[in-house]
Amino acid sequence: MTDQPITRIARLEIDPAQLDKYLAYLTEEIEASIRLEPGVLMLHATARKDAPHSIELLEQYASAAAYQAHIGSPHFLKYKRGTADMVRRLELIEVEPILLAAKPTA
Repeated sequence: MTDQPITRIARLEIDPAQLDKYLAYLTEEIEASIRLEPGVLMLHATARKDAPHSIELLEQYASAAAYQAHIGSPHFLKYKRGTADMVRRLELIEVEPILLAAKPTA
């Protein structure tokens, strides 16, 4: 396993009839991951304005070990089990960050 950060984009298509329920699971999972896991550096979720059931996540983990810990965490497993019948398509894309920048929040 590498000690380099892992950055990826997850593209999901959600069953539109279950979108609100999916978003509740996603919000809970992201909040818990950021609060509880030091190795989860960033989780940003967006939805297309013209197709709100098309979700993209920008994810960054401190290392491969941090990613493995994340996918084995109780909150992630709850999310995966709870949303299994809601996700119509999932594509995980490994990316190389060029520049990730944000203003600090006060």
